[in-house]
Amino acid sequence: MELFYMSMVNNVVEWIRLAKMDIATSHYLFETLHPKPLEIICFHAQQAAEKMLKCYLITQNINPPKTHDMQVLCDMCIERNEDFNEIYESAVLLTRYGVIPRYPAEITIIQDDANKALLCGDMVVCFVEAIVLNI
Repeated sequence: MELFYMSMVNNVVEWIRLAKMDIATSHYLFETLHPKPLEIICFHAQQAAEKMLKCYLITQNINPPKTHDMQVLCDMCIERNEDFNEIYESAVLLTRYGVIPRYPAEITIIQDDANKALLCGDMVVCFVEAIVLNI
């Protein structure tokens, strides 16, 4: 049992590290590049939030589904902890940036979208990290 617990902890730490790298990348791109790569900024914000929701599911001994649908992931988290309702809207807003921006002419993103994506990504990452680190 102790070996399983240590494996889970190491896995959770890695998910958090990767999520923080995604959100840090979003901020770096937003703050330093001109013109701003808005699609990529939004994509990395979504990826950070997605990784954190999946990280929480792992702490609940659930193998996360292979989906970028933040509503599905957030609903799964809410089933285990109703506090996830606090970030539901922020998480769901990020869904549209999970796949579509990576393809030409699929979605028009403006700077306000990137601002919102960063705020939502930060909110989800901070919220889930606080929960996961207190388990």
